[in-house]
Parts: sequence; structure tokens; C-alpha cells
Amino acid sequence: MVWTAGYDSVHPMPPVLHALNETLTFLLELAMLAALGVCGANAGASVASSILLGGGAPLLAIIGWGLFASSKAKIRLPLAGVVAFKALAFGCGAAALYAVDRPKLALAFAAVAFVNTAIATVERFSGAARPAR
Repeated sequence: MVWTAGYDSVHPMPPVLHALNETLTFLLELAMLAALGVCGANAGASVASSILLGGGAPLLAIIGWGLFASSKAKIRLPLAGVVAFKALAFGCGAAALYAVDRPKLALAFAAVAFVNTAIATVERFSGAARPAR
């Protein structure tokens, strides 16, 4: 296999594409938090419960992401565990969009999150499996 200049064993994609995918990941995370917040706020029966759910749902997602899915996660899961957590988190974001009567946006969010996570997972897996140059 021929290695192209600019690629390395950690990031087998071209650096620009890697940066774009990582940026998209961050934007998807923010969108997920916003969707959870809106859904939580709409689910409350009173002002107090709307505030609690609107802030609590994103806060739980932030804590979970920091524990299991971030690059500096406190609890290191195997790759399959990280992918499962991301699927659950992004799935909750899509479900939240659907719950606030945005089914097309929910489907688009789920599709983009799926492709983004698949690309990142393949890149990380292939980067870990590659021999050093």
C-alpha cells in the first residue's frame, strides 16, 4: 500500500478532511444538546419543570459525553463502547427533534450523525491498525 505525504498512522484521512469531520462532530454535539434542551423544555408541565428538564437533559448528555466519548474521557471504553454511546446520544438528539414535531430534521440529523460517526470510527480503527511509517 502506498502512503501519501500528509497522511499519518493517527489520521489516515487528509488533514483538511479530518479537520472538517471533527468540526462537523462538534457541531452535531451542539445540535444534539440544543435538541435535548428544547425537547426537555417543551416536556415540562410547569415553568419549573420546563427549566429543570430543559437544562437537565443537555447537562446529562454533557456529563455522559465527557465520561465516555470525548477524546479526554474519564472512563476509557473500547471503540465499540464509544460508538454505542455516540449512537445512543445522537439517537436521543434525533428522537428529541422528532418529539418537538421536526421529523424531517430528525431524519437529517440522524443520517448526518451516522455518516460522521462512521467516518470517524473507520479513520480511528484504520489509524490504530496501521503500522508506523
